Amino acid sequence: MLVEKNVPLQALNSFRIVAKAFSMVRVASQADVQTVLANAELAAQAKFVLGGGSNIVLTGDVKALVLKVEIMGRRLVQETGKAFVVEAGAGENWHDFVQWTLQQGYPGLENMALIPGSVGAAPVQNIGAYGVELQDRFDSLDAIDLQTGRLFTLNAAQCAFGYRDSVFKHSAASGSAGLGLAGRALITQVRFALPKPWKPVLGYADLERKMADEGVTQATAGQIFQWVCDIRRAKLPDPRVIGNAGSFFKNPTVTPEQCADIIARDPKVVYYPLLDGSIKLAAGWLIDACGWKGKTVGHAGVYEKQALVLVNHGDATGGEVMTLAKAIQISVYERFGIRLEPEPVLV
Repeated sequence: MLVEKNVPLQALNSFRIVAKAFSMVRVASQADVQTVLANAELAAQAKFVLGGGSNIVLTGDVKALVLKVEIMGRRLVQETGKAFVVEAGAGENWHDFVQWTLQQGYPGLENMALIPGSVGAAPVQNIGAYGVELQDRFDSLDAIDLQTGRLFTLNAAQCAFGYRDSVFKHSAASGSAGLGLAGRALITQVRFALPKPWKPVLGYADLERKMADEGVTQATAGQIFQWVCDIRRAKLPDPRVIGNAGSFFKNPTVTPEQCADIIARDPKVVYYPLLDGSIKLAAGWLIDACGWKGKTVGHAGVYEKQALVLVNHGDATGGEVMTLAKAIQISVYERFGIRLEPEPVLV
């Protein structure tokens, strides 16, 4: 086991913020984690699990022991009359895994194409896009308790999924039913149940526009995958070119009465009715309406094509990113009475 010292993290976070890890261990297997925990000095240290680095904002150097998850592997676990159950190592690139499932004839994840990050981080955030969330396709996951070294498996109910939320984002004091795994668990493998027969998930204006433009009446999984990739590439910056963490704020949920009040003042507000009767507002529209698109604070800015995305124009610090984010939150609250909640984890 190699403990790397003073490791530059700029290439390991999609915001491309300059920072370093005082110490880091690359985890390629469950055994690697067990080796770390068997070392008295390392076991006593605080730990930070790093996946693809696509959903974090580094506000300084990381003093905790960084466990860089690089567990690989993809396989079909089981095929039943109802689903293909597929598994991926936590270190696998999410988009590459989605593409692989389609190549193998296991559709169901195509709406979540091109979401940055790793497979292991996907359940933590309960990622989602274009009408599909990870919880809709989730089967189970394996993880290691970083306090006890115990291996355990969780099903969907035990993960306590919510909108961009899970048990992995809460401490034991605030987690669902007293179970909180923030900072305590390292996910090793994730399994997905991809339903049979496959049914397309459409309904978003961008997808319907693609169907109309191409004269398609019955879309295939491959077509939806390509449309989602095209749409995302047109709207969102490539982290390899412009540092960013994807959508920076969650879309807020309001009551029908609150939505009606906003519509009365701003009829063009973008919103989506939910099955439980509440209304989801488009955070990007709220931010744009406050005039933030293209604005900057230091080297941090709001992407000119999509106000929901904050970007690094070169040498932005985590402090500049958060100063910009807080200014946006204040603007939206003062105009709409809505409190925006950031998606990325602050480190």
